[in-house]
Amino acid sequence: YFLLQNFALLEISLTSSCIPRYLYNIATGDRSITYTICLIQAFFTDVFGVTEFFLLAVMSFDRYVAICKPLHYVTIMSSRVCKRLVLCCWTAGLLIIFPPFTFFIDLKFCDSNVIDYYFCEASPVLKISCSDTWFIEQLVIVCAVLTFILTLVCVILSYTHIIKTILKFSSAQQRKRAFSTCSSHMIVVSISYGSCIFVYI
Repeated sequence: YFLLQNFALLEISLTSSCIPRYLYNIATGDRSITYTICLIQAFFTDVFGVTEFFLLAVMSFDRYVAICKPLHYVTIMSSRVCKRLVLCCWTAGLLIIFPPFTFFIDLKFCDSNVIDYYFCEASPVLKISCSDTWFIEQLVIVCAVLTFILTLVCVILSYTHIIKTILKFSSAQQRKRAFSTCSSHMIVVSISYGSCIFVYI
C-alpha cells in the first residue's frame, strides 16, 4: 500500500497546486496572476505531474513482480526498495523540471502579459515572452518527451510480461483474478497517458 499512499499524496498535491487559484478566480472574477505565482504554480504542477508518471511506471513494475514472480515479491519489493523507488520518482521529477524552470526565471515580457489559458504552463508563457525562447522550448519538449516515452516504455514492458504470464495460467479463474489485480492500475495508466496525449499531442 506504500505506493498507493504515495500516488494518493501526489494526486492531492497536484490538485492542491491548481484548484485554490481556480476557486479564487471564480469567486472574485479576478483572473490576473503575478509572474512569481505563475512560476510557482507551474513548477509544482509540473513536478507533481512528472513524478506521477514515474510512480505509475514503478507501480506497473510492482504489478509485474506480484504476478510474474509472486514467490519473490516480498524480497524484491521490500519496504526499503519501495521507499527507494519512490525517492527516485521524486528525484526524477525534480531533475527533469528544474533545468527548464531555471530559464523561465529570466524571461522578459514586453507588450502583452495576458495568457489566454486556464492555468500557468510553459507553452502559453513562452508565447508572450519577448526573450529568445527557442532553447527553452526545445528543452521543455525534450524533457516532456523523455518523461513520457521512458515511463510509457516501462509500463508497456511490464504489462507485456504480465499478459504473457497470465495467458500461461491453466484455469480461467486464475486468469480472471490476475487481470482484476491489474485492472485498476491499467485504468489509471490509460486515463493519465490518454489525457496527456489528448491535451498535448
